[in-house]
Amino acid sequence: MLTNLVYILMLTLTIPNVMRFSNQMNLLDMMPTGYDANYVNILLYTLGEEGRNAYLFNQIPVDMIYPFLFGISYCLVFVYFLKKLNRDKGLLFYGCLLPLIAGIADYFENIGIIYLLNSYPNITNFSVSITNFFTVLKSGTTTVFFVLLIIMLLILGVKRLKLKSP
Repeated sequence: MLTNLVYILMLTLTIPNVMRFSNQMNLLDMMPTGYDANYVNILLYTLGEEGRNAYLFNQIPVDMIYPFLFGISYCLVFVYFLKKLNRDKGLLFYGCLLPLIAGIADYFENIGIIYLLNSYPNITNFSVSITNFFTVLKSGTTTVFFVLLIIMLLILGVKRLKLKSP
């Protein structure tokens, strides 16, 4: 519950607060397929000093809480449903590591974004590439996790329906 409340806070308050400075450009942590140095330069220029400060002092602090909550809670959710399916002893168990990996990647992404915000206008291709790597890693592991979770929920639903049918 807390994880999703923090996420809703970001989606409804902190991200829109920063985006009002972005001329509808997506923020870096909201770009699952990544970005390049040109995009970062244009975004940070468009945000202006006030927008960069909103990103740094409003969005990032909340996003430093969320990865921990996401990693722990969704790891536990995954294990819970694995146990319901009696699959908690096999290879699929390692799927519970995906939210932890996504959370760690999110922290590294945030550190990279902090660096970019503080370095602007003197950002390097290397710093953008490293930050982008963690953005894509976070997004990829999150996507794979939710696909696996949905599959598990579908299997569980089908099993329950079979048990209830005469």
